[in-house]
Amino acid sequence: MSVNGNAPVQRVEVTGNGAGVTNQSGTHLLGEIAQRLGVAAGLSQAMAGAVSRTSGHDRGRVLTQVAMMLAGGGRCLADLKTLRHQPGVFGTVASDPTAWRAMQQVDDDVLAAMVAVRQAAIRRLLAYARIDEVVLDVDATLVDVDSDDKEHARATFKGGFGFAPMLCVIEPLGLPAGVLRPGNATANNAGDQLAVVDEAIGALPEVWRAGHGPGDDASLVRRRLLVRADTAGGTRKMLAGLAARNVVFSVGMRTSDVAVVGIRDIDETSWRDAVDDDGKPRDGAQVTEAPALVPAWAPEGTRAIVRRERPHPGASLRLWDYNGWRHQVVLTNDDSADIAAVEATHRGHAQVENRIKNLKDTGLSRLPFGAYDANRAWVQLVLLAAVLLAALQQLIDDDELRVAEPRRIRYALLHVAAKIAVHARRTWLHLDAAWPWTPQLLIAHRQLPRLAATLA
Repeated sequence: MSVNGNAPVQRVEVTGNGAGVTNQSGTHLLGEIAQRLGVAAGLSQAMAGAVSRTSGHDRGRVLTQVAMMLAGGGRCLADLKTLRHQPGVFGTVASDPTAWRAMQQVDDDVLAAMVAVRQAAIRRLLAYARIDEVVLDVDATLVDVDSDDKEHARATFKGGFGFAPMLCVIEPLGLPAGVLRPGNATANNAGDQLAVVDEAIGALPEVWRAGHGPGDDASLVRRRLLVRADTAGGTRKMLAGLAARNVVFSVGMRTSDVAVVGIRDIDETSWRDAVDDDGKPRDGAQVTEAPALVPAWAPEGTRAIVRRERPHPGASLRLWDYNGWRHQVVLTNDDSADIAAVEATHRGHAQVENRIKNLKDTGLSRLPFGAYDANRAWVQLVLLAAVLLAALQQLIDDDELRVAEPRRIRYALLHVAAKIAVHARRTWLHLDAAWPWTPQLLIAHRQLPRLAATLA
């Protein structure tokens, strides 16, 4: 008997008559999380009255299942079939036309209620995770579409065509707030930036929200809030709005002729070593404070911190770079004496790009509807899907998976096979004992009651 010793798989016989199995046991866990965070009940209340027939699908349940599908990697409503064809795990799942109608029924009032549901879920999750400090990162992105039939799709400044969502991410858990905008909306629209900041602040526990409303008295502040943005946030209206909310801001400063002169006039003896997140010196980088660079219109207490660094090989220098150094300027009202630490903290804003990439991998890259309101609802479900994934990561006990991207989470935890068994009027999922992440899934299930018990 000859044996093919280098075959990459075991030889098997394949049939299509299996029963009692699922390949979405982890996605079922997301549904449990949605239930414990109050998402399912909240969306059902928001969509109450959308169905006149008593036999019709609960629209909140439909929207929750769409969010679960997006968290699992779905890209369009047709991907609901991955849940629909496993009723032993997910129960009744609406048809594509029913889901489509549910999305079309989301008006301004329902959209506001969806935002409130997500905010409440975030508050519960932050309390569960015992996070004692948060940072808000603001950024805009572009979503190109292939069709010009989508309402409010417009040409973008990068030559594409589509939409320009504005987002704000609550770190360290990556919990998003956001709004869909036409493609011709600008990245430095302070009104939109402040709107998503307010939405993110509204998702924080009351002790953190205190004193951070527009025009609040500074004496009401109980927790320090830091808001970071790139140069699109370095506008007069944005900084004035942040100062009026009593937050610490850290934003990039745009180049200008005045700034170029100011950088070249910096005393060479004032430079000191820059540091990384761990406080260790950053190789080839230096920082200094340059009061002369603070714009006259900036709020009282604004500082300008400059970092210069040798560019990587092949990088081109810009207008205010000279003597072989690349310069970046941060405008901040942080009064810390350690300017190197302040600048290093600002550099952490770069993480928002990865967060946005993950949102695009969770449905934001496709806006499947022609109607603008339906696409706004889709974006809200994308943001909700990101919250469900973040909640799952907090329930497990694995340092790698807690910071993993959605694609990794799906491979290890969501798309996991299990046997379905019904015994004593209860449905059981029997996970593969040999699967490396089965222990983590079991830990997550055991932690669910604690998630539900957390006070929002």
